Amino acid sequence: MTYLAEKGDGSERIAVIIPCYNEVVTVAKVVHDFRQHLPGAEIVVLDNDSTDGTSRAAERAGARVLHVGAAGKGNVVRRAFADVEADIYVLVDGDDTYSARCAPYLIGCLLQQRLDMVVAARVSEAKDAYRLGHRFGNRLLTGCVAWLFGRTFTDMLSGYRVFSRRYVRSFPAHASGFEIETELNVHALQLRMPVAEVPTPYGARPPGSSSKLNTYRDGIRILRTIAALVHAERPLLFFGAISIALLLAAIALAAPLLPAYLATGLVPRLPTALMSVALALTAMVSLACGLILNNVTRGRVEAKHLAYLSISSNRVNG
Repeated sequence: MTYLAEKGDGSERIAVIIPCYNEVVTVAKVVHDFRQHLPGAEIVVLDNDSTDGTSRAAERAGARVLHVGAAGKGNVVRRAFADVEADIYVLVDGDDTYSARCAPYLIGCLLQQRLDMVVAARVSEAKDAYRLGHRFGNRLLTGCVAWLFGRTFTDMLSGYRVFSRRYVRSFPAHASGFEIETELNVHALQLRMPVAEVPTPYGARPPGSSSKLNTYRDGIRILRTIAALVHAERPLLFFGAISIALLLAAIALAAPLLPAYLATGLVPRLPTALMSVALALTAMVSLACGLILNNVTRGRVEAKHLAYLSISSNRVNG
């Protein structure tokens, strides 16, 4: 694939945002590579309280360094979107696994197609670059998002993206950790923004560099993220399912008592009957919560959409 694209008239302010935590082995090379392929861009390294000299290495390489004390990639992205001024934002991990030479092409796609986000989908032949557990978690999360929104990306957890100013200024950034990638996707899909996904090379970490991800810990995070997504975006489905489960449990408890009640007019096991009634009432309350929150969710999405539209279309979007 040839990574060539028009990058606009050259007047766009481009910022490369590089979140880092203990990436002293790789950060200088990442800064140099993006400086080479995007010579007019501002390179901003956000050091998430590293202990290995990442900040000094980034400064020596010529990057602007911002220190973020609150742990988690989500907190870093939130700070970057708040403090960095640009027309085009390139977000990339500082582990030297993504290709800087793809950046002009990704930016070209954003400009030419008038998009708000371009996701660099990882393509790798190296087995140790993209572990099996992370692939499975990515597919599971992708399937969930596709079910919720009807469309999605093939690589939900990619750490390499390009954004328009309108996207960045309308993004709420609630996540604190690695769930931030999911939130970035959901924000675009929920508001039906124009987006695209471009396959890009993905390599293994260089020797001496270690991943901050953990298959099991981050797998649990992905499951929690899926549950939170269903709760937040489809509350009627979430609470409706709980309501049905409670109602079935109530019926199962009441069924053995019904014949005796019909024959004698007496309830043979009062505690069981009371439990059945309590479950049935809780089921009704759960369904009511789902209906109310469903309307709240629709209002919240509309408010986010209006906030997005209130941001003037800059040079990125024509």
